[in-house]
Amino acid sequence: QVQLVESGGGLVQAGGSLRLSCAASGRTFSSYTMGWFRQVPGKEREFVAAINWVGATYYADSVKGRFTISRDNAKNTVHLQMNSLKPEDTAVYYCAADPKLLTAAQAMGVLYEYPYWGQGTQVTVSS
Repeated sequence: QVQLVESGGGLVQAGGSLRLSCAASGRTFSSYTMGWFRQVPGKEREFVAAINWVGATYYADSVKGRFTISRDNAKNTVHLQMNSLKPEDTAVYYCAADPKLLTAAQAMGVLYEYPYWGQGTQVTVSS
């Protein structure tokens, strides 16, 4: 069982930055594929970014060049640095984990569901 706890959400003005963190349990965190997803009420959850154990990263087109995912295996933590935030980035952001090495499509949640999820953290970007 993997437990995930997100932090770092909040209210920020458009153009600002936030850094989300996700602390994970588990002795083999360094081998996990970690992902960030977001969801707006009434809409489907969407992929944001992912990173696998070899450091390969994947991003949604909507966040490329603005968001950066990274991991600190010594602290069992994954981060999502969000810059140049836009009102349309407003959502609940969820951290997800999979103990396996996923394909790129799987890491992006295409026809695949991560087995472990955090409780989510709200990000609100005001215009």
